[in-house]
Amino acid sequence: MRYFIELAYNGKAYHGWQVQPNAITVQQMLERALSTLLNVETTIVGAGRTDTGVHASQMFAHFDIGSSIDESDLKYKLNSFLPKDISIVDIFLVTPEAHARFSATQRTYEYRIATTKDVFDYDYSYYVSQLLDIHKMNDACGILMEYTNFQCFSKTHTDVKTYHCKIEHAEWKKENHTLVFTISADRFLRNMVRAIVGTLINIGLGKMETYDLHDIIASKDRSRAGYSVPAHGLFLTRVEYPKAIALKNTEAILDKLKHSR
Repeated sequence: MRYFIELAYNGKAYHGWQVQPNAITVQQMLERALSTLLNVETTIVGAGRTDTGVHASQMFAHFDIGSSIDESDLKYKLNSFLPKDISIVDIFLVTPEAHARFSATQRTYEYRIATTKDVFDYDYSYYVSQLLDIHKMNDACGILMEYTNFQCFSKTHTDVKTYHCKIEHAEWKKENHTLVFTISADRFLRNMVRAIVGTLINIGLGKMETYDLHDIIASKDRSRAGYSVPAHGLFLTRVEYPKAIALKNTEAILDKLKHSR
């Protein structure tokens, strides 16, 4: 039987999502907790692989087990067992072929830039003291959606089959003293969002012109794009799936899968 777990985590203390030797990761913590509570070695598959220091307000993972479980009881026990920076939001049964990574149809990230120094928010936003032209940055967002090959924003020497992604939404909004960049796509390359944000910041500072983005993307050259902004301002905020994957609690689950909170 296959179950989905919806969770959230503060990524500050973790070397990203994926298990790796000699480092603490979110996947490692969750697998350890599940294996202990279910009394069987349990591996999980996540919807994506967030990097070191990146946060998630909504992440999904799946695991398989030979018998049915009490989802509410397991959720309660996991939240008691896990550290305070990882929270289990829901656990629910899905179809056997449902896959946390490959069944996802869209992912959404947010990047937060603080325009004033805030001692209570420095772990969750990137402070930029210079004035940014948000109108130019939004013009550049429109250019992003004209393309599908984003090799120029991908971490180099990455083993991927394709650099093609379909960006469906990209926009900057001002919320008080914070600039919030929201981007949605069917998939993302490693380091892609942070490289896009660094490039858009250069445009907002006047170090690049908006139309330069056409040449940067066409070049497929990472060195032509902007710098990679720090990880602590990045959040995975929504992962969407087809309606047909859920087997129980259909109404509540489908609403949860389709809309971020």
